[in-house]
Amino acid sequence: MASIIKANELQDFGGNSILTSDGAGVVTPNATGIKNTPAFSSYMSGDFSASNASWTKLQINSEYYDTDSAFDTSNYRFVVPSGKAGKYFFAAKTACPGVDDQEDFAISFYKNGSRVEQTDVGVFSPKTDATLFASTSYSWDLSVGDYIEVYIYQTSGDAQNIDASFTNFLGYKLIT
Repeated sequence: MASIIKANELQDFGGNSILTSDGAGVVTPNATGIKNTPAFSSYMSGDFSASNASWTKLQINSEYYDTDSAFDTSNYRFVVPSGKAGKYFFAAKTACPGVDDQEDFAISFYKNGSRVEQTDVGVFSPKTDATLFASTSYSWDLSVGDYIEVYIYQTSGDAQNIDASFTNFLGYKLIT
């Protein structure tokens, strides 16, 4: 014998709404512990020039979404908001044209101003002015106020324009 329970809201003992339903099967988690927030997806609004042989912060200055206003578009970084410490996942990608044979291109996360994770890409065939694509992803246990940024490194011999159409940075808090 089966039972059916019908409800439009599930509350805890304190009367706090944990889940709600719209009556059409769409369930909304309301409790912070069962949401992947904060969450953001950001991008560069235009190409920018990256210096040769030095780490350059990607100027990611626009957002597709930002659930907690935690991505700073003026400083190009995600900052863990008050009350939102925990485990986070981040991913970033970009492209650099004009890199020749035996030149390097790398993308890296910086945590609180220090490089912590890096993905290297290099051209090892006799091509000229190739476009290299790089991506990286990583997860951290972050505290309130910690910040994550994305930097790139290229050794083409001169400054290169970074292609905004292939550049984005996203992240979200993991449910634990």
